[in-house]
Amino acid sequence: MRLTSALAVAAALATGAAAAAPTVGKPAPGFTATDSKGATVALSDFKGRFVVLEWTNDGCPFVQKHYKGNMQALQQQARDQDVAWLSVISSAPGKQGHVSGAQADALSESRGAVPTHVLLDESGDVGRLYEAKTTPHMFIVDPEGTLVYAGGIDSIPSADPDDIDKATPYVELALAQAIAGEPIEHAVTRPYGCSVKY
Repeated sequence: MRLTSALAVAAALATGAAAAAPTVGKPAPGFTATDSKGATVALSDFKGRFVVLEWTNDGCPFVQKHYKGNMQALQQQARDQDVAWLSVISSAPGKQGHVSGAQADALSESRGAVPTHVLLDESGDVGRLYEAKTTPHMFIVDPEGTLVYAGGIDSIPSADPDDIDKATPYVELALAQAIAGEPIEHAVTRPYGCSVKY
């Protein structure tokens, strides 16, 4: 009987966790992670600023498409507006995209990337908290800590860099609209890319 009760409690907790999935318009799930330099970084560190979360994997062709200049330009625009940009690597050890902190920093330098931090989430805890499914998978959190965007970087789910200029740039538009205090036209979109390598 006790085992049945314990299982019921576990099931209820699991259901509660599922119900706490990240939802646009609700508080963004809080987390703490270690960055590529070994520093502890919490989402709450950026209270009062917009935050972009970018799930990434340098071995993924969809990520490579956007790192031919598009992602770096978005990161620089964010930096110019005092927006924190957190690139999250949830690849498990031995899986595609897993890197050490030094490798992550060398990668950023070699491709001219300028994220605020690169978070090493090799346990996958942060990725699962956000239900990150693809690389890239993008989220925007407002200064009050509310999730205001979740989904794809843009509207054309291909690995072809030539499609970037033809696509609706969902993240760029959502961030501009949020900063301007305007309603976000496409607040939830479909992410595309490689599966996150948990």
